[in-house]
Amino acid sequence: MRSTKPLTVWLFAVMTALSANVSFADTAPDFADIVADVSPSVVNISSTIKTKRSQASGNEDIQELLRRFYGLESQPTQPRVQQSFGSGFIISSDGYVLTNNHVIDGADKVIVRLSDRREIEAKVIGTDPRTDIALIKIAAKDLPTVRIGKPADLRVGDWVLAIGSPFGFDYSATSGIVSAKARALPSEAYVPFIQTDVAINPGNSGGPLFNSQGEVVGINSQIYSRSGGFMGLSFSIPMDVAMEVVQQLRDKGKVSRGWLGVAIQEVTKDLADAYGLPRPAGALIASVEPKSPADKAGLKAGDIVTQFNGKDINLSAELPQAIGRATVGETYTMTLFRERKAQTVSIMMEALPEEDVAAESADQPDLSRLGMRLRDLQPIEKQQLKVTGGALIVQVVEGSGAEAGLRPGDVITQVGSTAIDGARDFVAAVRKLKPGSTVPLRVTRQGNTQIVALKIEAAEPNK
Repeated sequence: MRSTKPLTVWLFAVMTALSANVSFADTAPDFADIVADVSPSVVNISSTIKTKRSQASGNEDIQELLRRFYGLESQPTQPRVQQSFGSGFIISSDGYVLTNNHVIDGADKVIVRLSDRREIEAKVIGTDPRTDIALIKIAAKDLPTVRIGKPADLRVGDWVLAIGSPFGFDYSATSGIVSAKARALPSEAYVPFIQTDVAINPGNSGGPLFNSQGEVVGINSQIYSRSGGFMGLSFSIPMDVAMEVVQQLRDKGKVSRGWLGVAIQEVTKDLADAYGLPRPAGALIASVEPKSPADKAGLKAGDIVTQFNGKDINLSAELPQAIGRATVGETYTMTLFRERKAQTVSIMMEALPEEDVAAESADQPDLSRLGMRLRDLQPIEKQQLKVTGGALIVQVVEGSGAEAGLRPGDVITQVGSTAIDGARDFVAAVRKLKPGSTVPLRVTRQGNTQIVALKIEAAEPNK
């Protein structure tokens, strides 16, 4: 007689799956009403940039041959109009609109198209490249506005909704879940991104991310992609961060943020054991800039910051995020571990130097696309590596650095013919290079010196 156990088990599995699907469908939010309610507050943004170029092919060698042998001169340069598209949303009934900085960066004209098809030229109130936020204003009244939610209330797994203009398809709605919170990206030190699996594509940038109550909790800003299209990793700027920036842009037209003046690194398990910490947590100070707020407060290389202004610092990326949001001129307390003992210091917050805040324009290299994080070498590291200086690579993600074969632990000691003493020297040297060029780097790796070729890419934001 055949046993019925396998059939029973199979039926039980099917019924379990069906019941799981039913409960999943029952708990999934109905976004239809939310989309109908909030869509009027979402806008399409087009920006126009005028650039100069030759009407001819642009091949300089051919132009030179024509000039020499045929007496033909290249045609005069004429402006070329470059247009890009993005999204945004209305935050006040009198016309203030929030979007990404990279959507309108360098634009000669910004046009906002409303849901009723009105097109209104916008005035740029202010931008903050470090958080990729721009505040613009249109001359209109009684506009529909979004409701601002609290990103802190989001939980991983919560449903979220995005509305924008991917590839120019206005008012497209996509949904997904929160994949992670307070996500740090290598090229962004001051934003604790909301990571989602919501489908975001070029054109969505600057658009709102809504929670299941129809409140905007983030600004869709970046995607991780190998193809240029959506691959399941989207990143949004939390609205609490955005509104702090908005307040300063409305009041002053620019953003002042706190500055500590340290280079930091992650605390590994081995480092935690060495410093007597109960678990790997905090931000290890690798170096302190002379005359900086950290230097004035007595911070030293080797200190581990575990708390700032009463908030625990678990990951090193959380420290610059907290410092960047600190109010300039105020005094804050910081808890740190030094010589296996916890102690508290007070720090008077100073403003980040203006030269560090300068935005990268389209004709400058895009340092974020190098895909690397660097810091200065500590004196003991210089002794161990037998170098007098250099920039230590602490992280490599996709980008020109990875393509060149660079790895964490490599020390860059020379860019072209320029000697590199620290991370700032590397940044300064790269900024002087022509976008699209390739430069040789002298790198020390595990005691050996080698040369690698690094491509310097031009800025090309995902709009």
